[in-house]
Amino acid sequence: MIRLLRRAALLLLPLTAAAHALAQPAPQSGEPYELVRALQAVQDGIANGDTAAHGSHIALIRQIGEKFLAADPAVWSNPQNSQAVVIYLLSGGAPQVVRKLPRDKMNVDERLFNGALAYVEGRQDEARELLKDVKPRTIPSGLGGQVALVQGALFARAEASLAIERLDDARLLLPGTLVEEAALRREILLVGQAEDFEKFEFLTLAYIRHYRNSIYAGDFWQRFSSGLTQSSLALDERRFARIATLLEQIDRTSRVKLYLVIARAAMVRGRLAVTRLAGERALTLSADASADRERAHFFRGASRALTDEYDGGLAELKALDRSKLPERDIPLLNATVQLALDVRKPFAGGPAAAADKPPATPARLDLASSTVTLARAQKQLGELELLTRDRRP
Repeated sequence: MIRLLRRAALLLLPLTAAAHALAQPAPQSGEPYELVRALQAVQDGIANGDTAAHGSHIALIRQIGEKFLAADPAVWSNPQNSQAVVIYLLSGGAPQVVRKLPRDKMNVDERLFNGALAYVEGRQDEARELLKDVKPRTIPSGLGGQVALVQGALFARAEASLAIERLDDARLLLPGTLVEEAALRREILLVGQAEDFEKFEFLTLAYIRHYRNSIYAGDFWQRFSSGLTQSSLALDERRFARIATLLEQIDRTSRVKLYLVIARAAMVRGRLAVTRLAGERALTLSADASADRERAHFFRGASRALTDEYDGGLAELKALDRSKLPERDIPLLNATVQLALDVRKPFAGGPAAAADKPPATPARLDLASSTVTLARAQKQLGELELLTRDRRP
């Protein structure tokens, strides 16, 4: 692999000069598969944060397409060159260019050729049908990794477990490349939805270790956030410290937003220990007098009032500036305060009446006056999915 990349780098020198300048013509020599290797080397630079590569690779794709069209038809009888056409397509190449190439000369599995065309042209059902039985590990790794990445995208909704398996294949077949970086971005959300915390953590740490400077890192963290908040991964008190470690890699503003989403999700699911932990983290990160800080006080106050710090928590809730809370939080705040007050409500009849009766039990607490607000609190459970769906930090 290293030798191939070195060779590609040598081939790349005239190509990248042309691409960066956006004025010089592409070189007039080089087998199609060698040109595609050069393209992949540029794209791998994107995965490592090379902004110049990101700005020039579209021009390079166009130049390689022109070279393909000008090539002697006989070159396509070489399987390496025919496979390079499929890789070119799946690397951002133009399908209109590929459709002009001599199909009768192509020496490549028709499923791969037609499946790649269907995928890039948006014919997803046809692409799934053509590529579903392809085993990426049975074909050359350069092509197999690209196909596995596409399969991961095609089956993400209908067969998530298969999609995860194929994205694992993509990472295995093309480590250290833009394909692996893209596979990590796609897989993190699927693994989060599958509630597999160990793998979620593993993939996150792998991305941080190898691709934290990628041009597409922002997309990874958005998917990470969705995977975390659309699942129960962050709602286990025992793993909260590990979640916090992962969140340290995100910018401060996004961290605050995520902790608030976690705190609210935990609250409506009755995970008050996590509500408090997330609320306290948000407090330490939020700016003074900000709306985020007011929400952090809300979640921390609620968790205190409903657990072991009743008086302090209730005081924190009563001191809130409601004008800074989002409208959707007000019913939840009202229900929380009412529930906290009901917990301390004296029994009907007062102390004298209580002396003539057996000691009250929790089943005899008078909660009739708060039936409506308690029902409203329960309704928040149904709101959770709406709250976290497509939430972006």
